[in-house]
Amino acid sequence: MRLVQRLIWLAVLAALALSAAPLKLYLKSGSDMLVREYELKEDRVRYYSMDRGQWEEIPARLVDLEKTEAESARQTRRLESMRAESAAERAAERKARTELHNVPIDDGLYWYKNDQATAVPQNDPSEEKSGKRKVLRALSPMPVFAGKRKILVEGQSSEFTVDEAAPIFFIRDTSLIYFGIVKLTPQKDQRLVQIIQNAGPENQLFEEQEEVELFRQQLASGVYRVWPTEPLPAGEYAFIDFTPGEGDIRVWSFSVKPAAGN
Repeated sequence: MRLVQRLIWLAVLAALALSAAPLKLYLKSGSDMLVREYELKEDRVRYYSMDRGQWEEIPARLVDLEKTEAESARQTRRLESMRAESAAERAAERKARTELHNVPIDDGLYWYKNDQATAVPQNDPSEEKSGKRKVLRALSPMPVFAGKRKILVEGQSSEFTVDEAAPIFFIRDTSLIYFGIVKLTPQKDQRLVQIIQNAGPENQLFEEQEEVELFRQQLASGVYRVWPTEPLPAGEYAFIDFTPGEGDIRVWSFSVKPAAGN
């Protein structure tokens, strides 16, 4: 998995960097030398040369100690930041895998809260063109017409409600193509999910939707932990999955109505 590989790579980098990161010993002449470590001994600087693999000395008056120490401090902060990032990502991975044990093994979208996973019902989207609508068959490409079409779900609000502004979802589905969360726009007795434009000589399809910025954490093949990068305002939303340019879409709608303190 990409996430696990990245975590391992960060850990290895941090360990190597912290254990043997070379330093630059700056000279007042404007040049510098790569060293493993150095120390000031009275009027001389003793250092271990990375080029020659041995301890050497140089008069302290030739060394720009202020610049050397400032750069060393910056490098230490960078390495500590790498180590902290690696530790945080490993902790997040462990937390997500612990949560995953509470998610059903059946395919679907699940809202996760208080160590409980609740299945989010899938909707049957409909298509509107020139004031006429027809129910779409999930995962079946729609017939191609010139112009613009709207993809909608019935009702002004979803029957499924989450009571927090930063909900966490788990999705299990090995057939995912392009998925995310979108903001829905109420229209009479429906909610607008997506607009499909036809353009070009081959009548190509271009999907438009109001996407929410997300964090996506892959835990296994076809298994993701998904949550918004910023708290969601109260309103209507949907988790969607579709194949760009194919006109197919699956929809799981939900309302966000944060309770006090959430």
